[in-house]
Amino acid sequence: MSRLRGVLIGSVLGLLAAGCASFPEQPGPGGWSAAQQLTPQAGPVPELPGELPKGPAQGQEPGPPPTPVPPPQGCKDFNPAVVGTCLNPVSGVAMTDVNQTTGAVTALATERTTGRLLRLTKDVDPVEVAKFEVDASTDGGLSGLTLSPTYPEDQLVYVYLTTATDNRVMRLAPGDVPKPVLTGIPKGPSGNRGVLAYDRTGALLVATGDAGDPASAADPNSLAGKVLRIDGNGQPAPGNPTAGSRVLAGGLKSPGGLCVSGDGTKTWVTDAGASADLLYRVEAGKPLGVPAWSWPERPGIGGCASLSNVVWLATGNTPGTLALPMNPDGSFTGKPEVSLEGEDGFGRLGPMVMLDDTTALVGTVNKNAGGTPISSDDRVVIIVRPPDGPGGGRD
Repeated sequence: MSRLRGVLIGSVLGLLAAGCASFPEQPGPGGWSAAQQLTPQAGPVPELPGELPKGPAQGQEPGPPPTPVPPPQGCKDFNPAVVGTCLNPVSGVAMTDVNQTTGAVTALATERTTGRLLRLTKDVDPVEVAKFEVDASTDGGLSGLTLSPTYPEDQLVYVYLTTATDNRVMRLAPGDVPKPVLTGIPKGPSGNRGVLAYDRTGALLVATGDAGDPASAADPNSLAGKVLRIDGNGQPAPGNPTAGSRVLAGGLKSPGGLCVSGDGTKTWVTDAGASADLLYRVEAGKPLGVPAWSWPERPGIGGCASLSNVVWLATGNTPGTLALPMNPDGSFTGKPEVSLEGEDGFGRLGPMVMLDDTTALVGTVNKNAGGTPISSDDRVVIIVRPPDGPGGGRD
């Protein structure tokens, strides 16, 4: 998967940037034990025409103003950062390919309420890859999506969904029907949302809700309210804290994002807690405990990306993103920085997947209650984090 990221990132940003740029590949998978701390590298700052403006680099003269991007015309969105349009609120995203001849970016996206898994290419109608029977009557539905760590070879896609009887993880292989990987995750009147990621060993991480029963999140024998670590067949991954157990950590209510840093040393999960939105650092074998950050005002913290010096977060109740400045040890010392909340952004965001240390793929949720959709919503978009410092965001 690191090889795929390297190809995609370089190609995508080469297409969107004003000039050419190259990006280092992420390090290859290692053991579950703490990986060697890598020296953070400053990524290039591409210029997207008309959108996502960024300040000039230090020591450089400001360039000409960006060319305005025409407003959408129906489902046609002229912003080069937009990959897919006219979707239902997006619950999961993953980038799969960049055509080296045409430059067309291809991504996958899931819709929570329809159960659709879609293949997206800019200016091409979405293609339905699969449609799952889901129960979206609560906060569940089709809520999680990730690719196999060896996706270029096996083309495997994993999803998290709510059925009539349970929450479960399913696997989809090319030319085959979806197969269950892990079933029997408790379902309840709430707390059915789940999200997926993978760690640097290739193990699948699954964050599950508490199914409306907070006590289950603390029960080591329950799959509810947990971060699970499993292999591709749903069995406990080698090296888990308790042999024979899938549980990595517990204490969740309704997770919205799960992300692992590029060097594999930090794992984060977001949660809609009982009285605040929460960000937890996941440490193997330990209860989630005290959150690393909390938001009593509930901006709707969803997807996340663990970059070298910030944790970048999507917000589904307010437009834009938040960036928490992070020290090398994973602690935070500054207030969250807001960006992409105005005309330079894309409204309310749900899922987020890191592409490199400055760039992420996101899905919008502007059609949810309280949102302000435009004609091309909901969308899947490549976003670039504004630079730190003056003009790079506000508190």
